Amino acid sequence: MKYKNAKNILPKELLTEIQKYIQGDIIYIPIQGEKTSWGEKSGYKEALNNRNKQIFNLYTLGHDVSEIQDMFNLSKSSILKIISKMKNSNPSLGGVVNE
Repeated sequence: MKYKNAKNILPKELLTEIQKYIQGDIIYIPIQGEKTSWGEKSGYKEALNNRNKQIFNLYTLGHDVSEIQDMFNLSKSSILKIISKMKNSNPSLGGVVNE
């Protein structure tokens, strides 16, 4: 996020009105409309979800955690967290779906 001087971008009347509430501080003005969550625009969130599904599928097919670690270049704790999260979000495996 880049700093912008309000006097260079806002009409004088609007700037005067805003100065009644705040002066000399930095404020954040959110975008209008529907906000996308992290990774949705870039597709990274979907890519991670697909990777995590692959990891879980390999685990359910009987692959050893250390083998999956090597395949995805992740730590053992990361693999175990992914497996646990996938188990807990899958009701057919006895997990609970967060609503």
